[in-house]
Amino acid sequence: MAEETTTLEDLGEAMGTVEAAPALPEPKRDAQGRSYATGKRKDAVARVWVKPGHGKITVNGRELEVYFARPALRMILQQPLVAADRAGQFDVVCTVSGGGLSGQAGAVRHGISKALTYYEPELRGVLKKGGFLTRDSRVVERKKYGRAKARRSFQFSKR
Repeated sequence: MAEETTTLEDLGEAMGTVEAAPALPEPKRDAQGRSYATGKRKDAVARVWVKPGHGKITVNGRELEVYFARPALRMILQQPLVAADRAGQFDVVCTVSGGGLSGQAGAVRHGISKALTYYEPELRGVLKKGGFLTRDSRVVERKKYGRAKARRSFQFSKR
């Protein structure tokens, strides 16, 4: 009778299979060594380029502190860089349009996260776990006919 296999390791040896580690995708960089990604949030769309540098972030040709004056919005932009432990190592250039400042900050954050994964694919796990790669699909609900707003009814009067 054939020899018995009692563990999974014995089965692997008997079958002659060797597990290979999953290969990471190749980094996507252009001729200037930058990675490009598009981020979206509400009605805002951000085009983001990431390259190695000293941590300078430029939004629509202006400094980060000038464009996003509120500290909360600046913190939102820094989140993926801090989570990946790459704060101060990358220069970020982005153009953003549409929506308000909060939506634009979310769009830039989404774009930075995607561009970082294109530049360094091994950061994908950290950014995915932090929820930075998921596009926040919540948008404003449309106004319905016969209503004052999306769900608000007109004021009722008995008279």
